[in-house]
Amino acid sequence: MRTSKYQFKDEKQSKIKVMIVDDHTLVLEGLRSLLVTNQDIDVVASFTTGEEALAFLSSSTVDIVLLDINLSDTSGIDVCHTIFQKYHNIKVIGLSTYNDRSIINQMITNGAKGYLLKNVNSDELIKAITTVYQNGNYYGIEIQKTMANTIFSTLDDTPRLTKREKQIITHIAEGKTTNQIAEELFISPLTVETHRRNIMKKMNVSNVASLIKIAIEKMLI
Repeated sequence: MRTSKYQFKDEKQSKIKVMIVDDHTLVLEGLRSLLVTNQDIDVVASFTTGEEALAFLSSSTVDIVLLDINLSDTSGIDVCHTIFQKYHNIKVIGLSTYNDRSIINQMITNGAKGYLLKNVNSDELIKAITTVYQNGNYYGIEIQKTMANTIFSTLDDTPRLTKREKQIITHIAEGKTTNQIAEELFISPLTVETHRRNIMKKMNVSNVASLIKIAIEKMLI
């Protein structure tokens, strides 16, 4: 029977507090080794079961949860849903060996703000954590390819977007803020927000996660 691996550090407000949940201790150690040298990230806890992770969150808090999809005691998707419903300030990044569109969709639907494969390198892992912490969304390059390569039986309901709107969606998917998008496209933040509202209306979505999900599915980005 696998046992949990608790590792706690002093919590510092200046650092991004990360919790790792994976039922393989070797993976826990590997992820920790990718993050340990980063001065802006503090891995405050590690667990091998969803039950223990949720118990920890009932009395403590973190900023980011790196969450495996396939846990020994429960589904990571269910844990993601619970965190999304109960802890609105905590953001989940799915981390798995599964590069499957249906699983990715389930994680996004249940509140995940990012999704990475376990073969992720240090640079991309840190970028994902930082982007999601700053209220962005981050989906690994391989994940985006999986979604983009999906062939749909019909594209009749694909929203018609302008070239500028497609540019806006691409930047949103990269986790950029309104001000960053405005600066890169040489337009005002107000114009960016106007485009964002129009895009949301055209695609019939109410949040960024759903926007990115549909944009990838429809191969708009």
